[in-house]
Amino acid sequence: MRGSYQEIVSARAGKPFIISLWSLDCTYCHDDMVLFGKLSKKYPDLDLVLISTDTPEQIKEIARRLQKYPLKKAESWIFADSFVERLRYEVDAQWYGELPRTYFYDAQGHVLGLSGKLDYAKIEQWIRGVKKNE
Repeated sequence: MRGSYQEIVSARAGKPFIISLWSLDCTYCHDDMVLFGKLSKKYPDLDLVLISTDTPEQIKEIARRLQKYPLKKAESWIFADSFVERLRYEVDAQWYGELPRTYFYDAQGHVLGLSGKLDYAKIEQWIRGVKKNE
């Protein structure tokens, strides 16, 4: 819903976290879920927020899909606005809807946005870097 993205970010002010935008029909998104599952096991305090760009009507399918991955601690949201472009713009004016899309926020609020399949070693390097600065 409108305003929710800013709520997610504001609630984590001063702490590092990751936001991952994904969809049921995105192949690379599921690869990223596997990667996040491995990282969540290795770093139990990893703050991960998953935002499905699917519709609220698909909530059961979304929940079933998420159960396949060890991401029990991850907060999960769904795009809930019929005007998807408005929500995309609220997330990032430079994002045109390509998936997966991941945002890495450090404790100072600096954000790095990446589109496409993630690389485990690079994400782990980011996690170690933000942990060092905590």
